[in-house]
Amino acid sequence: MDDDEGGASMKTGLWYLPRRGGGAVAAILLLVGAHPALAQAQAEAAVPAAERRVAITFDDLPYVHASAQGEAGGNRAAADANRAIVAALKRQRVPATGFVTEQHVRALGDVGPALLREWNQGLLELGNHGASHADSNGLDIDGIGREVIGGEATIRPMVEAAGRKLRFFRFPYNHVGDTAEKRQAAEALLARHGYRLAAATIDTSDYVFDQAYERALKGADDWMRRRIEEAYLAHSRTQIAYYAALDRAALGYEPPAILLLHLNRLNAATMDRLLRLIRQQNYRFVSLDEAQSDPAYREAPRIATKYGPMWGYRWAKERQVKVDGSKEQEPPEWVARYAEGK
Repeated sequence: MDDDEGGASMKTGLWYLPRRGGGAVAAILLLVGAHPALAQAQAEAAVPAAERRVAITFDDLPYVHASAQGEAGGNRAAADANRAIVAALKRQRVPATGFVTEQHVRALGDVGPALLREWNQGLLELGNHGASHADSNGLDIDGIGREVIGGEATIRPMVEAAGRKLRFFRFPYNHVGDTAEKRQAAEALLARHGYRLAAATIDTSDYVFDQAYERALKGADDWMRRRIEEAYLAHSRTQIAYYAALDRAALGYEPPAILLLHLNRLNAATMDRLLRLIRQQNYRFVSLDEAQSDPAYREAPRIATKYGPMWGYRWAKERQVKVDGSKEQEPPEWVARYAEGK
């Protein structure tokens, strides 16, 4: 199937929440109308499969708020969040890949590289998330190349000194090419630099909950903080089941899932509980490399769009499987309102 030249021609379906920092809410049609295969797959996914695998990934290392001002941008908050997440991963022996934004490293001064060292050993691995978290939709291929190379400033020497390799690049906002030409050129560029494109199949909208969580922390509102944590975990459970069903409908089976999270204080507070929740769905934790060794990831979906849908939607579009992305649940409305100060 040829690339679609952009999301503008797609009429309805997946509605994708805006990432941190604002931006318009995007509506993207993958194919019009609900499909019985998705309903059946959702019912099947509600019952844990005998063998499921999932890779855990974090974007925006060393800390998502490293460029922010005030409490959320402090070095102590960054250190505490990293410490809690890494400790939970180690306790539960969970492999994970952390995608680093070089701008965030520099914003933390000497603390930035120090926090990354824990991610460069054992079951943890570093990946490249670009120099400045720039949106590739606004870049030409030369600009994308500068983002890729600039994103290596701290992590390539660190990784190679440990006898490791940088293997994965993930585009900010999951924007992997808004035209067929850019998508193909970007994939070729990554290959020349020794990277594989990092996929993502589960989105928990943790960035939405995190905005609310930071407000609760700033206001020392412990009751609201706990309420947000519980709502986030409940939403994560729902999203895990939804995306498993989507992948099954698109492919006919569940490939290893790839969970996209962010290095923030919400995940620091809930990581042990989130990992246990995932295990309860009969998932076994694997590395990103093992997950993407599945045939489903042999080639990136040949879909060009200015939006950032998870891989299941891209697979469905590529295979002409009708799914109605509007069935995907959004975070509770009260969470978004609280995050906006309403």
